[in-house]
Amino acid sequence: MKTERNLGQIRLNGMEFYAYHGCYQEERSTGNRFLVDLVLEVVMGKASKTDDLNDALNYAKVYESVKQEMSVPSHLLEHLSSRILNTLFERFPQLERAEICVSKLHPPVDGQVESVSVTLKRSRTMYIIKHMDDC
Repeated sequence: MKTERNLGQIRLNGMEFYAYHGCYQEERSTGNRFLVDLVLEVVMGKASKTDDLNDALNYAKVYESVKQEMSVPSHLLEHLSSRILNTLFERFPQLERAEICVSKLHPPVDGQVESVSVTLKRSRTMYIIKHMDDC
């Protein structure tokens, strides 16, 4: 029986973390609130037929992966976002493409700013090429 290669999206919106990311010492010692949004394009053919969590991308495990990476300090949101995407592509083979937006709430700037965000997009092909270049 051939399984269809249906692509679908899973979105995890508004994951909130208290973490210690930033270039300034104060950010790294007192911390700040961060929001993470993910859009995951996933092969859903088998899960859509079987109705079995074992055939699906388990978004509770995705959340735990993001939480784990958020606990490791980075100076830059770009670096943090890239680390999260690397982890997701390593752990979830059914993941084809992903977009992440990491927002730092009330960043330390000289003025009133609600948040600053970094958005990265990556596909499995880009992930494989990136790691081949690292060898």
